[in-house]
Amino acid sequence: MPSEPITYLAGRVCVLAGDLTEQAVDAIVNAANSSLLGGGGVDGAIHRHGGPAILQACRNLRTSLWPNGLPAGQAVITTGGDLPARYVIHTVGPIYGRHGGHEAELLADCYRNALALAAGHGLRRLAIPAIATGIYGYPADEAARIVSLTLCETLPKHPEIEEIRLVFFSDEQRDIFLAHQCFAGNCR
Repeated sequence: MPSEPITYLAGRVCVLAGDLTEQAVDAIVNAANSSLLGGGGVDGAIHRHGGPAILQACRNLRTSLWPNGLPAGQAVITTGGDLPARYVIHTVGPIYGRHGGHEAELLADCYRNALALAAGHGLRRLAIPAIATGIYGYPADEAARIVSLTLCETLPKHPEIEEIRLVFFSDEQRDIFLAHQCFAGNCR
């Protein structure tokens, strides 16, 4: 039985474990790889569940705007295809240990840029996975601190965004986030 979602920032941020691809929101954020052409983990699940329209939109972005791939920290938007979300916002997390000590800033940029893109498109409800904490190796406890502090800083700049769901693949992953988040004022 799923546990109850936990909310922060006056209910604008909701933390839960579940299937990201089943979230009925305006946009799902994809922890994409720089090719934008699908992959494993969250990226693969979004492409599988969303169907060929997402891949075609990503191919178009590669041809027009990002011929060498999307850099870490940047974000782009495509259709949601067959997903319950209307859009997918693709962002590339940093590979831990491979960005000369700039990993934290790049991870924060993923969230900042995804929120700015969503606000620019008039989107109000987002579902976001634990970006870069899978195969890219970002320690989940460190990511929790960065993500929560970034949302505390960035969300007030986007009053049009009503809800952010931080959707974790498992209860264990969610619990690591909850133990290390800074929403509740436990970080100094």
